[in-house]
Amino acid sequence: MYDKQKLAEIAENKDRWEETTLPQSLARSPERREKFVTTSSEPIKRLYTPLDVANLDYGQDLGFPGEYPYTRGVHATMYRGRPWTMRMFAGFGTAEETNERYKYLLKQGNMGLSVAFDLATLMGYDTDAPEALGEFGKCGVAVSSLKDMEILFDGIPLDKVSTSMTINSPAAVIWAMYIAAAEKQGVPMSQLRGTLQNDILKEFIAQKEYIFPPEPSMRLVVDTIEFGSQCLPQWNTISISGYHIREAGSTAAQELAFTLGDGLEYVRWCLDRGMDIDDFAPRLSFFFNSHNDFFEEIAKFRAARRIWAREMRQTFGAKNPRSWLCRFHTQTAGVSLTAQQPENNIVRVTIQALAAVLGGTQSLHTNSMDEAWALPSEDAVTIALRTQQIIAEESGIGNTIDPLAGSFFVEHETNKMEQQVYDYWQQVAGLGGVLPAIEQGFFQREIANAAYRYQRETDADERIVVGVNGYVDESEDLSIPILAMDPQGYQRQVNRLRRLRQERDNEQTEQTLNALRNAAADQANTMPYILDAVRAYATLSEITGVFRQVFGEYQEPNWI
Repeated sequence: MYDKQKLAEIAENKDRWEETTLPQSLARSPERREKFVTTSSEPIKRLYTPLDVANLDYGQDLGFPGEYPYTRGVHATMYRGRPWTMRMFAGFGTAEETNERYKYLLKQGNMGLSVAFDLATLMGYDTDAPEALGEFGKCGVAVSSLKDMEILFDGIPLDKVSTSMTINSPAAVIWAMYIAAAEKQGVPMSQLRGTLQNDILKEFIAQKEYIFPPEPSMRLVVDTIEFGSQCLPQWNTISISGYHIREAGSTAAQELAFTLGDGLEYVRWCLDRGMDIDDFAPRLSFFFNSHNDFFEEIAKFRAARRIWAREMRQTFGAKNPRSWLCRFHTQTAGVSLTAQQPENNIVRVTIQALAAVLGGTQSLHTNSMDEAWALPSEDAVTIALRTQQIIAEESGIGNTIDPLAGSFFVEHETNKMEQQVYDYWQQVAGLGGVLPAIEQGFFQREIANAAYRYQRETDADERIVVGVNGYVDESEDLSIPILAMDPQGYQRQVNRLRRLRQERDNEQTEQTLNALRNAAADQANTMPYILDAVRAYATLSEITGVFRQVFGEYQEPNWI
């Protein structure tokens, strides 16, 4: 893009500036600190010029929105056509309570639903299981059977809304419950729209909510992708997630490298199943974190699209342009929220949301200011949603596409992020691939080291967190409302489970569970059998119990 003679002139003028103007300024007013770094501790230079992007090729590296390599966006008009989907993550207590929150959010302008499940559900246990004691409804809604799913979406037309579900190890079971609940409404599965997180690799890498060993866990993921490609053409059967990797303490480059690397691993497993890449790749989606460092995050999102498009087209030979698209949801960084001065979190979330939008996200969740204390209150979640609406309607950010393109700094950081991703992939390949790298603790150590470095910098006041180690208010008094759940909710949930087991056709339920057991042992696609069990009101524990018998449970190795 740049004339060599012009670059030489810029280099000469930069040398002159560094020898004359800069020293004079530093003598009058020294810089605030010795070194400047990103949230990921990557060094930032004082000034960026065309010299830092001298090899940038517009057609190869940037292109146009809606065209390969999609650096500037996956759609030709981006937010001029329609804004990103405002999809607020919500779930707590009983299905009844969460149903009320969903209806409230839809009335406030929420464009899609996103279900948070409690820990017992995430680990595949019914609410009344001994292993679930004390976890009911605390980090999401409890769903133990089809009956709970029916209540959760009561009065919400599933042919009209798009639903995202953050569930992983038991994802196939919870998805089957959603499909069956839609059938009860008269909505065929072919009309359902939404996303199943279903990303088990990041559980082994970061979040640790796994149940079964890696190989059978991957088999279940491929079962859902195969079933979805055949029966639910509008459904994203996996949301390959960097969010939890970042929340565990990774750098931005680690988040991107590990997430896209996981995505490529899912592609390999689907191809090994005998699927055609263009039959399933268009429905693969991603989920990223938007952290505090504004420009680092924007560069990460732009690099993600370019890398994924290249790998799908060049490495895997996908022919359908939709297979090349890195479509992603973004959530602001929960780990950045502080219990101290919680109103400051509104500002943090706004900055992070702006980065996500400028980075070209397809949908967005904005965290609530009180989430360092509890699940969000109605007031707090309304402010978080209004933040997105103000950005969309008042800021002007969506009026033009990829407005930071061409910035010497942003393009340099995008290129740098891309190179770091390929460097990490080379290390993973040297360990034998993603699953061997997990078994050897590579990802886990990399994240732990990054998290330790960040905390050490904060503890040493090299990194200031407003309200925590800087601008501290010793007289602070928490005055924000905290969400209170129905104290009778647990007992109501347990009673519902007890009635369900008494009133269902237990002989039919047992038959479906035996059929599922045989399918799991025989390597058949398990989704049709899970659906039959769910329709017979088999509970979550009963279905995952079958898989626990056939597959076993995973115990993470000790690498220390």
